[in-house]
Amino acid sequence: MTLLPRPLAAAVSGPAASAAESTAMPVVVELFTSQGCSSCPPADALLHELAERPDVLALSLPVDYWDYLGWKDTLASPSNTRRQKTYAANMGARTVYTPQMVINGMEDVVGSRRGEVTGAIEAQQSRPPSEVVPVSLTQDGNSVQISVGANPLIGNVEATLWMVYFEDQATVEIKRGENRGRELSYTNVVRDMVPIGMWKGEPLHMEVAMESLASPGYDGCALILQTDGQGPILGAAKLDM
Repeated sequence: MTLLPRPLAAAVSGPAASAAESTAMPVVVELFTSQGCSSCPPADALLHELAERPDVLALSLPVDYWDYLGWKDTLASPSNTRRQKTYAANMGARTVYTPQMVINGMEDVVGSRRGEVTGAIEAQQSRPPSEVVPVSLTQDGNSVQISVGANPLIGNVEATLWMVYFEDQATVEIKRGENRGRELSYTNVVRDMVPIGMWKGEPLHMEVAMESLASPGYDGCALILQTDGQGPILGAAKLDM
């Protein structure tokens, strides 16, 4: 899907983000998973729990590099694999693995280790205001309002605003491979990520038609403001459709 937002103003002046606004962003948890990985179902179940939390944006990104084991992942995409490999390179890792959770683009943990995942989320919730930018995504009749605030504390940083389209729930019967005979459920499965704008420290406001976001197979969308080079995530918001 190609999203062509109609900007109301490419950059508008507005008040700087307060500390309270800045720290209210949901923690973004990206789970790199695979239907061909027998270690992944516990992580998939944990992500489902996290998706119920209002303070977490939980996303499932199925990867395709385990397809050779005998089962082709029906939800995987090469773009998810590329995203995971970029994170690995940024974090100095030589290889990728599943299940991996990446927290706010900054920290990775084994996705099935509940205690470590919870600890990483709590650590991100205490980020200082200088590292967070307020982002909102709200429906207003037949349109959706997109707003990104300013943060003078953040310094000279450029970031990309991504629209993330996801499928709320997916259930798959696995017929071959390590999970053969199992029926696996997935939550907030990422189907597409589209860059819709650049943020350079100034407030940004856009409006898009609701119909441009609605598409078969997509149940929801989210915004992620991520520093260039797939670095730390500065802000996020979710919209259920």
